Amino acid sequence: MVRYITVSTCNLNQWALDFEGNRDRIIQSIHEAKAHGSQLRVGPELEITGYGCLDHFLENDTYQHSWEIYSQILSDQSTHGLILDIGMPIIHKSVKYNCRLISYNGKILLIRPKLYLANDGNYREMRHFTPWKKPKYYEDFTLPSEIHKVSGQKSVRFGDCLISTNETKLGAETCEELFTPNSPHIAMALDGAEIFTNSSGSHHELRKLDTRMGLIMEATKKCGGVYLYANQRGCDGDRLYYDGCASIIMNGEMLAQGSQFSLKDVEVITATVDLDDVTAYRNVKSASYQTSTEPYHTIESGIHLSLGSDMDPLVVPTKPIDVRYHLPEEEIALGPACWLWDYLRRSKTAGFFLPLSGGIDSCATATIVHSMCRLVLEAVQSGDKVVIADVQALVHEPGFIPKTTQDIAGKIFYTSFMGTENSSKETRSRAKELSEVIGSYHVDLNMDNLVSAVVTLFEVSTGKRPIFKIFGGSQTENLALQNIQARLRMVLAYLFAQLLPWTRSKAGGLLVLGSANVDECLRGYLTKYDCSSADINPIGGISKTDLKKFIHWATSSFDMPILDDFLTATPTAELEPITKDYVQSDEIDMGMTYDELSRFGKLRKVDKCGPYSMFIKLYHEWSRPPLNLTAEEVATKVMKFWWYYAVNRHKMTTMTPSYHAEQYSPDDNRFDLRPFLINPSFQYGRKKVYELVEKIKVREEEIKKVTLSVD
Repeated sequence: MVRYITVSTCNLNQWALDFEGNRDRIIQSIHEAKAHGSQLRVGPELEITGYGCLDHFLENDTYQHSWEIYSQILSDQSTHGLILDIGMPIIHKSVKYNCRLISYNGKILLIRPKLYLANDGNYREMRHFTPWKKPKYYEDFTLPSEIHKVSGQKSVRFGDCLISTNETKLGAETCEELFTPNSPHIAMALDGAEIFTNSSGSHHELRKLDTRMGLIMEATKKCGGVYLYANQRGCDGDRLYYDGCASIIMNGEMLAQGSQFSLKDVEVITATVDLDDVTAYRNVKSASYQTSTEPYHTIESGIHLSLGSDMDPLVVPTKPIDVRYHLPEEEIALGPACWLWDYLRRSKTAGFFLPLSGGIDSCATATIVHSMCRLVLEAVQSGDKVVIADVQALVHEPGFIPKTTQDIAGKIFYTSFMGTENSSKETRSRAKELSEVIGSYHVDLNMDNLVSAVVTLFEVSTGKRPIFKIFGGSQTENLALQNIQARLRMVLAYLFAQLLPWTRSKAGGLLVLGSANVDECLRGYLTKYDCSSADINPIGGISKTDLKKFIHWATSSFDMPILDDFLTATPTAELEPITKDYVQSDEIDMGMTYDELSRFGKLRKVDKCGPYSMFIKLYHEWSRPPLNLTAEEVATKVMKFWWYYAVNRHKMTTMTPSYHAEQYSPDDNRFDLRPFLINPSFQYGRKKVYELVEKIKVREEEIKKVTLSVD
C-alpha cells in the first residue's frame, strides 16, 4: 500500500481574547489546508484564546468562551474531512490545563494536556496552568453540553496518548516540551508514532531562530518521522512578537517552512510525505533494540489518511529545502515593524508620534516605522484584502490605495524636533532631512520659553536659580536642568500626539513611540518620565551595537544615504550647553562604553552573574590583549556598573512596554524580576571582588619574580 499523506501546519496572527476573530482565522486555515489536499491540519498553541492572555487565564469566562467557539468550529461542516489539532485551555477536575484537542469529522478523538510548562523569562505558564504530571496516563473527561449537542459524545480520553489511523500513529507535543531534555517525541517514536505535531507560542529574539530550528530538525534526525511545527505570529497584545516559521520536517530535513515575519494573518504550508521513508530511516539495529517497554494508550480512530491505490499517480512527495534565516539587521527591520503594525491596527489610533532628536536611537525607531510602511505597501500591492481594509480604516478614507511608503507615512506617522538652546544645528538638520525621506508629518519647534518658564517658576518660589555645571553650578543643579528639558519633551509629546491629527482635520490620537535602547535602560542612562516614557518602544529590547549595525544595513538596503550621517555623529543627549571646549557625550556621561554595557548585561541576565562571578569572568577576558586591563581596572568597571544599575533600578518600574529582542533586557515588567531598592554598593560582593584583586596582584608579583630569576 502506498503511504503518501499530505499534511499542513500554519502560522496564525491571533489576538488575546479575540474569540471570534481567532475562530475565523482558524477556519480559514482549515479551508486552505483542505484546498491543498491535506489530511491533517495543525494550529498554534492556545489558538482559540490567543497565547498571551496572561491572568485572563485565571477567569472562568475564558474557558467557557473557548468551549463555545470550539463547538462552532466542530459543528462547521466545512472543517470536516481532515484531522484537526487545535489548541485551547481546559478545566479538568477543577484544575486548569493548556490543551490540544484532536478531532475528526466533528468528533473529538483526544484532549492532550501539556506535560511541561514554560516558566522562565517572559513565560509564566505555571501561574495559570498545571502540568500534566502523568506521562502515558489518561482519564475520562466529561464534555460540556454544547459539545455533546454537536458531537453526540458525553466523554473523551484526556491525557498523554497516541492516535492510530489505518496507516500510522500520531503523537502530539506542545512548545516547551520540544526544548526539554526528555522530549515526549522520543518515547512516542519508540512506540511507533511516525507523525508528531507541535503547537507553539514561541517569540522572536535576535539570533535565536537557529536554536529553535535546530531542535525541530533534531527531533526527527535522531528518531525519524514527520514533524509538524505550528506557531503564533504577530503581537497578540503584549511585548512579544511571535515569529511564525511553521515548518514540516521529515527525517531531519526541511520540507516546507513558513515565513518568520509577515503581515499575513493566516499562512498555511503543506507537504506530501511518504511514510515508507520513515520506516526505512528507522531501520537501524540499535533503534530496534530500544522499542518502548511501557506503551502509550493508543486511540483507534479507523481513519484513512492515505489514498493508497486511489492516489493520483502524478502526486510526488515534497523534496527537502534549505532552512531560511534572516540576518540580525533584517530581524530588527522586520520584527519590530510587524509588531508596530499590529499595535496600530488593533488600537485603531490615527498613527504614531515620535520625538525625533537627530540621534541614532530615534533615527532607528523612525527607520523601523519606515520598514513597517514598506511591508504595508508590499501587502497592499500584493492584494492583501485584510491589510488594505486596515489601512483604509486607519486613515478614514475608504478608497485609499497608497502608491509609495511616503503616502502611508504622511498619513499615519508624525515626528517633531523639540529643540532648545542646547541643540545643535546638525541634529536639527538631520531630523528634518530624515523626516522628509520617510515622509512623516514633521514639526520643528523650540521649547526654550517653556524650559525658562519652569526654571523661573522655581526661582520665584524658592529664591534660588539653578545653573549648569560648566557655568559654576553643582552636579545637583546640572542634573535637574537636564531632567526638566527631558520631562517637558514628554509632556509636549503627549500634547502633540493628541492634537496634531486634529490640526489636519483628522480623527483620533496618536501612539507615542519611545526610543530608549536596552543598554541605556540597563545603565539607567535616561530620565524617569522623560521622552523615553511613551506608549510603546520598538527598540527598548535592542542593544546600541545592534542598532548601529541595523542603521548601516538600512542605509543601502532601504536606499537612505541620510542614515550614514546618524552613524558618524557622536551620541549625545544635548541637554547641556555646547561651548567651544565642551560637547556632551553619552559614553563619557555613562562612564562606560555601549560594548561594555552589552557584555555586563549578558553576564548579569543570561549567565546569571552577581558582582563577584562577573568580575572573575571579565578579568579572564579583559586582562588579555587587546585590552590588557589590570585586575583593579576590571574591578572598578564591574563595581561601577553594579552601582549605576542598582541606583537606577527604580526607573525600570515605569519603563515603556518594549519589543522584546535581547535576552538581557532589564524590563521590570514580568521579564527581569528584581527589587528596585537595593544597596548599590553590594558590600559583601565588593569585599570579595577586592580580596580577589589583592590575591591576583600578589600572584602576578610572584610570577614576575620567577620570570626575572630565570632570565
